[in-house]
Parts: sequence; C-alpha cells; structure tokens
Amino acid sequence: MNQPLAYVHPGAKIAKNVVIEPFTTINNNVVIGEGTWIGSNVTIMEGARIGKNCNIFPGAVISAIPQDLKYNDEDTTAEIGDNTTIRECVTINRGTSDRMKTVIGKNCWIMAYSHIAHDCFVGDHCIFSNNSTLAGHITVGDYVVLAGMTAVHQFCSIGNHAFVTGGSLVRKDVPPYAKAAREPLSYVGINSVGLRRRGFSAEKIREIQDIYRILYQKNYNNSQAVEIIEAEMEATPERDEILQFIKDSQRGIMKGYFSSNSNH
Repeated sequence: MNQPLAYVHPGAKIAKNVVIEPFTTINNNVVIGEGTWIGSNVTIMEGARIGKNCNIFPGAVISAIPQDLKYNDEDTTAEIGDNTTIRECVTINRGTSDRMKTVIGKNCWIMAYSHIAHDCFVGDHCIFSNNSTLAGHITVGDYVVLAGMTAVHQFCSIGNHAFVTGGSLVRKDVPPYAKAAREPLSYVGINSVGLRRRGFSAEKIREIQDIYRILYQKNYNNSQAVEIIEAEMEATPERDEILQFIKDSQRGIMKGYFSSNSNH
C-alpha cells in the first residue's frame, strides 16, 4: 500500500495485505478485499467491488462505464468474487439501469483480452480463454468453459457446466451440461469430460445423455421433447434444471447438430 508510483484515491477502501504494483490507478468508490494482488498499469474505476485473494494482471480495466448509449451515469457496480484471476488487458464494464451491476463469481479464471460487458452475471468456477467476449445482459452459470475467441450475443444464457469450443458465435442459449461447437452453434454431446472431473457419477452422466438424446436426436420439437422428458424420465435435480432452462429461454436454445437443417 505504500507504492509511491501508484495512484489510490483516498475514498477507495483497500483491505489489509493488498499489493498494488506501480503505475496502477484506483479511483474513488472502490472496494478491494484482503490478500488481492493488483499488477502494474491496471485501472480500477468507480463502482468496482473486488473480493479477497484475487489476482489482476497488467493492463486490465475494471468497472469502466458501459459501452452502451443508454447508460446515463447511474450509480452501478462491477463485482468480482473471491479467488478470481483476471489476466492481462481484460475489460469488465459495470452495470446499467437494467441490472445495476456486472458480476463475476468466485474462483473464476478470465484469460487475456477477454471482455465482459455491462449487466453480465457470471457464476463461480468459470474459465474464459483468451479473447472471449460477452455482450451485455448475458447470464453464465457455474463451471462454464468458453474456449478462445468465443463471442456471445447479448441477452443469451449459458447453463451450468456447459462447454463452448473455440471460435464459436453463441447466438442462442446453451443448456446446462452441454457441449457446443460448429457453425451455426450446435449441440455435439454433453460435457462428459468436465462432469467426470467434477465428480459426476457414470450413472448421472448417462442420465444427462439420455435427456439430451430425447431433446436433440429423436426428431421431436422442443415442446414435444420437454413433455416426453417430464413423462418418462425420473425427476432429479439435473433433469429439472435442464427442463427449467429450456422453459425459461428467451432467445431459444441452440439446435442439435443432427437436426440443424430441419424445421425444429
């Protein structure tokens, strides 16, 4: 905290054991939790709320005003959970009057040059590879992986444990546990590797696969598939989560690869 080559506004609330490297700027109305490291040439602007034990690498800009013409200087925030790493030149904008905040969860890993726009809600344990880009108003669940150069359209949702392959354009919602690839973005299986790594049993993985076979490989439309899954599949937290995601989808879920040329 005694770094003479950094600027820290007197109104910023900096906890103990925070390390601030040279040439960093921390503005007013900023809160930084204990044990966080802020690299050189970082800019942390008004409304930033940064948790404990975070690492923010050189060139990052946190809580800049939204790149949204509707923004009217509302008092909004950008919140980053504990133990999250923000790599070089990442940009995270604060919220607008829609959600009033942008949120990145705990234990996330946001790699270099990624951009998270205003009013995005990102869950815990997410990994965004280099140059991943979220437009505004996006909701991302827990344990989501976006491979490099992924771009997500505004207002989309991505469910828990989903995996999106590199260079993808996400125009529709990606359901939980699914793996998304190809162009246009399509279902190509479930994220079985990620699920095994996180302790899902073989039986649970087969259950999720069976649900998605009905949804994507049986030539039903979404409404028919939902009815059949509800009638034939035992109620479990995973089944109910998938069904609720489909019912709540505002943009519609991505198509299946095998039915990408159909009228479903």
